[in-house]
Amino acid sequence: MTRVLVTGFEPFDGRAANASWEAVTCLAEGWDGAAELAVVRLPVSFVRAPRALGAALDEHRPDVVVCVGEAVGRAAVGLERVAVNVVDARIPDADGAAPVDVPVVGDGPVAYLSTLPLKRALVEIARDGTPVEVSRTAGTYVCNATFYALMHATRATGTRAGFVHVPGSPDQVPPGSAGLDPAASARALRHVVDTACSAAADVVLAAGAEA
Repeated sequence: MTRVLVTGFEPFDGRAANASWEAVTCLAEGWDGAAELAVVRLPVSFVRAPRALGAALDEHRPDVVVCVGEAVGRAAVGLERVAVNVVDARIPDADGAAPVDVPVVGDGPVAYLSTLPLKRALVEIARDGTPVEVSRTAGTYVCNATFYALMHATRATGTRAGFVHVPGSPDQVPPGSAGLDPAASARALRHVVDTACSAAADVVLAAGAEA
């Protein structure tokens, strides 16, 4: 049986909820797939998030891993393509740490690419009418650090792994701003998981940008 690990983040910065964990919880509650699903909540911490992720990888030995973060300012689900080996924190994490211009992994490569079939997932999510894009940056905060740590840990395992950003839920964003219901985000995550479990290779589909 295929083993799947999906992670989200705990609430942070005074918020009562985190859209990533709301979506992951919704996914788990409605799970009826053939794969064995495990979900784990990570702290918004440069040190503790990769550590907790590593422990989850050791415990569950997944074939597919999807880490999920919230991006309150985004209007679309972001299928992240690139994890970069740099931390540049604009605000402190949950532990009060705000490292600037340091690597995620000291001896790691400059970047890793997601090994999820992003374009297949893009097609399926868009078919549902959910706004979605292939994103070229996961930022330089804890989400990117977790994404990079994931790809570094799974680089030689054959695990399909990557990161997805979901927009903030409607009650998290200012009036008139874009938000996405956790159920819609969960449906998008289901497509990401299903395509990763079933697709042998990604499709060739233009989803880039000129700048």
